[in-house]
Amino acid sequence: MAAREKIAILIPCYNESLTITGVIEDYRRQYPTAIIYVYDNNSTDNTAAVARAAGAEVRFASRQGKGNVVAAMLTDIEADCYLITDGDDTYPAADTAVLVDDVLHHDIDMAIGDRLSSSYFTENRRPFHNSGNRLVRWLINRIFNSSVNDIMTGSRALSYRFAKNFPAMSPGFEIETEMTIHALDKGFNISEHPVGYRDRPQGSVSKLSTFSDGFKVLRTIFMLFRDFRPLQFFSILSAVISLISVIMAIPVFVEYFETGLVPRFPTLIFSCFMFIFAMLLFATGLILDSIKRRDRVAFRLRMIDFNRLNKQ
Repeated sequence: MAAREKIAILIPCYNESLTITGVIEDYRRQYPTAIIYVYDNNSTDNTAAVARAAGAEVRFASRQGKGNVVAAMLTDIEADCYLITDGDDTYPAADTAVLVDDVLHHDIDMAIGDRLSSSYFTENRRPFHNSGNRLVRWLINRIFNSSVNDIMTGSRALSYRFAKNFPAMSPGFEIETEMTIHALDKGFNISEHPVGYRDRPQGSVSKLSTFSDGFKVLRTIFMLFRDFRPLQFFSILSAVISLISVIMAIPVFVEYFETGLVPRFPTLIFSCFMFIFAMLLFATGLILDSIKRRDRVAFRLRMIDFNRLNKQ
């Protein structure tokens, strides 16, 4: 087994030369023995040089997108605790101490820094981001029967167990949503604590597109709902299509019982096909749910082996 660091500070960056020095210094004061990694994601300014001058270990991720950078970080680095933060100086380092303590001493796999319970709604100057966070929170908690308050926060601490068993698939800003859903679905231990949030300083430009990235997050939720809750997903589709089929068929049957005739055969035929399609969707959900259950069993067995090997 390769030797692991105690704490690794992970900072994905794209054009953050204005703020990265302050972030590195803030986290260095809070975690003097930790190694700070800055992963430069094809920045067009001098982010990498500024970060290196501030004392960070700079690495490069060529595939564009925050999700791709996070995947590279978790693959490359070995640590007991991975503290992820943003390079825009929005998360004070002092507030993350409780997250790190949860991972290192309380068997937590993902400690979430909750912005929404502190200063996010007053500090953030983009109203659509506020409503978007509320919508995503409502959708995730509704679908996965959970109570996570901040789904898309960029401040979170991860255990070695979670980091090495998280198959990061999202390429962009939807990575936080995927991380949260993966933790909920696979039964990882989660905690959540309020952390301060301050908006970007003057001159620092957000890389997050309100509508484009918001649509990607919603698409990710849709796809993960399909993949992680197939029976619910296909049952809803089946119920909607069955209802449409029944609504279309009712006038046909009313006419038949009143006159003994079926003058609208095309409507009846289309209604029957719709109902058959609905039943096929429901059957698909049952099959995929069975596969999903077997996959969950296999994952649990892999986790048992993983835990056993890491205790040797």
